Amino acid sequence: MKQIINTAAAPLPIGPYNQATAWNGLLFVSGQIALDPVSGQLVMDNIENETHRVLQNVKAVLEAAGSSLDKVLKASVFVKDINMFSRINAVYGEYFQSENAPARELVQVAELPRFVNVEISVIATI
Repeated sequence: MKQIINTAAAPLPIGPYNQATAWNGLLFVSGQIALDPVSGQLVMDNIENETHRVLQNVKAVLEAAGSSLDKVLKASVFVKDINMFSRINAVYGEYFQSENAPARELVQVAELPRFVNVEISVIATI
């Protein structure tokens, strides 16, 4: 049975979707952007802080569902400017160490919601 996951520890959905959906031991986490769940403000002073906020939001949704960063199987990273790859990747590496890192793609897109620079979604086990 499909289970809907939402937590106040991450930005609440702003459209017809949920933060995550669990099914059959898998967790599908919607794309997270750098919205601070407390203030509702975007964290965009630099790409490092923006990426940290995104990954903190991903982590909060994972934990609300009984999962964790260690249980992420696949990450999808969408960036506005591929030239920021190394800076985003450096922060990403603080959350996912090479020996246990999930499969991943990182792609440049024309635009992202609220004109942010990075959005990340993941699939994990519970």
